[in-house]
Amino acid sequence: MKANWNYPTPVRFGAGRIAELAEACKVAGMSRPLLVTDPGLAGLPMIAAAVEACKSAGLGIAVFSALKGNPVESNVYDGLKALKAGNHDGVIAFGGGSALDVGKVIAFMAGQTRPMWDFEDIGDWWTRADPAGILPIVAVPTTAGTGSEVGRAGVITQEATHTKKVIFHPKMMPAVVISDPELSVGLPASLTAWTGMDALAHCLEAYCAPGFHPMAEGIAVEGIRLVKEYLPRAVRNGKDIEARGAMLAAASMGAAAFQKGLGGIHSLSHPVGALYDTHHGLTNAVFMPYVLVHNRAAIEEKIGRLAAWLGLKAANFPAFLDWVLALREELAIPATLAGLKVDGAQIDLIAEMAVVDPTAGGNPVPLTVDGCKAIFTAALEGKL
Repeated sequence: MKANWNYPTPVRFGAGRIAELAEACKVAGMSRPLLVTDPGLAGLPMIAAAVEACKSAGLGIAVFSALKGNPVESNVYDGLKALKAGNHDGVIAFGGGSALDVGKVIAFMAGQTRPMWDFEDIGDWWTRADPAGILPIVAVPTTAGTGSEVGRAGVITQEATHTKKVIFHPKMMPAVVISDPELSVGLPASLTAWTGMDALAHCLEAYCAPGFHPMAEGIAVEGIRLVKEYLPRAVRNGKDIEARGAMLAAASMGAAAFQKGLGGIHSLSHPVGALYDTHHGLTNAVFMPYVLVHNRAAIEEKIGRLAAWLGLKAANFPAFLDWVLALREELAIPATLAGLKVDGAQIDLIAEMAVVDPTAGGNPVPLTVDGCKAIFTAALEGKL
């Protein structure tokens, strides 16, 4: 199936759409794009094919891949050096969430004179930026997790404080997205599961966040259904193009929905990822049931409606929690933080970082240091 969507930005969805990369770059106004990807993808045939296609179309292209799985600020500044050295006029952000985030922030910072942290997603700090200095972006996701391809921000770790920070500007939204499920076929089953659980976390927390935003909630609910129906299929058979495509859609839906808010899953996952360098989606998956239980009093009715929509064995909170636990087990997700090699040595610091994380305000139950310690301890000991 192929489709063109214009929400929240132009998306070219379907198998084989990567053939349109060069044309998409021209539509975005690029003649010399810098392709930003991760080291694992940089040597694969899909990147070589993309580079060759762009060169054949007359584009001056180079590749930058010096970035980490949990990207840090030096990755952005190294990318900026490559961008300026090659006189590039745009960015192709090609890969998983890390490459997408770094690519977008490189394009954003290309024409700025202030330090990157001056544009953290706090209040109206984004208005400090010079919009004329932001280069166009074409996003090409190869994993179905973060949905960063349809987002206006990038998550980067500040190395001095080991803190994940969100850099935001409306013009960081990619000009064109190429969402081609064939690019995710080679993703290992474990990474398929971990990134898919990230998409679920986005949809679930957006749905549960307080406030009135029925459009975001509707997108989130359908995203959760897609995860339920297709994530196990994609993990069992990586060549299942229908399942891969559905998960790419679910990931983008999660990112579109979480403008309503996120919550405790992400608030705790961010500091754990920054301090222990754990995979973000996997960390979200470990914390998910413990945060659900912590929030139960505030979300029980909503989760009951969601369980009914998903066709679970009962339209109530326990049935939904049982489904999450069963899904985690099916996907070989660790039941506790021990499976991530995370201990309790930094529990105080993690709780303090969690309550000031930008996602904390979206939790259905106001997050406190003691509350975060309780969730962390439960996830450490496996107590629901």
